[in-house]
Amino acid sequence: MNNYTIGIDLGGTNIKAGLFNENFMAVDELSMPTEAAAGPAHVLGRIRLAVTQLTEGSGIDQQQIACMGMGIPGLLDPEEGLSIFSPNFPGWEQIHIVNEMKPFYDYPVFIDNDVRVNLYGEWQQGAGKGCRNLVLLTLGTGLGSGIVHDGKVLYGTTFSAGEIGHMNMYRHGRPCRCGSSGCLGRYVSAVGMVNTFKEKLLEGKSSLIQTWTNQDDGQITAKMISEAYDLGDRLAIEVMHETGELLGFGLANVINLLNPELIIIGGGMAAAGDRLLGSVRDTVKAHALKLSGGKCRIVQAELGSSAGTLGAAVYANQRLNPEVVQRS
Repeated sequence: MNNYTIGIDLGGTNIKAGLFNENFMAVDELSMPTEAAAGPAHVLGRIRLAVTQLTEGSGIDQQQIACMGMGIPGLLDPEEGLSIFSPNFPGWEQIHIVNEMKPFYDYPVFIDNDVRVNLYGEWQQGAGKGCRNLVLLTLGTGLGSGIVHDGKVLYGTTFSAGEIGHMNMYRHGRPCRCGSSGCLGRYVSAVGMVNTFKEKLLEGKSSLIQTWTNQDDGQITAKMISEAYDLGDRLAIEVMHETGELLGFGLANVINLLNPELIIIGGGMAAAGDRLLGSVRDTVKAHALKLSGGKCRIVQAELGSSAGTLGAAVYANQRLNPEVVQRS
């Protein structure tokens, strides 16, 4: 019986791999350094090594595995199995991941964007269970997002639907690698929040964080801002509220456009919890259309660090059995 599914979460720093049973309970999980600087062929070899260690460590052979799903950062064509470009991986362009994996495995391999596999996981196994209209945001180094609309995951013409992080919030704001400026993700992300904090220090404001870093602003992290917030640091509170307010304006636009019943906030920055989400909810309440805003809940993700691997497994099963969930 093909009772198991493998989920891979490819990150710039680490490769996470998980082996799941038919109920998506984790049988085994592991993490290993990606070693992205060594190039695409090396990274693909590292993924295969992770799969080998996972299956051999669990005593599972290929005949027991139904499929494998992989969450890959960047632009890709999931139908073709092609990773077009991934910004944090040197030399990573036009990598046909599915074809590269075929000679090694008897079971089918599927790829999708790393944020969308998180979406599949939270939708089917996490905070979004039972919802037909939801949006997932991942707040980490940047801001990623995925959308379920009327029970279907939105992909778009170039499989790029849901780039909420590139919503323009300031006509002449911070430059973005996308070529535009003032994008939401340049402010509402770990990097964005730290940059806001540094800008305010340059304006002459002060914070107890400066004593933690010996005045070295390069050491400031989003986690420090959360910790200083809890200690009543005025600048940390100001920056956290400002970041939450800006996210709230962005989500008010999302709510008015898509009318979701649920918005899930995931990623490392979600650990800020109500420090951030309090301002988000207040801003949405004040600025979203009353009917749609009143019907939309904003919650934290439930799956935590296993979201990527579990979501990739869920996604692969749904690609293998497309009658389970429609895609659009």
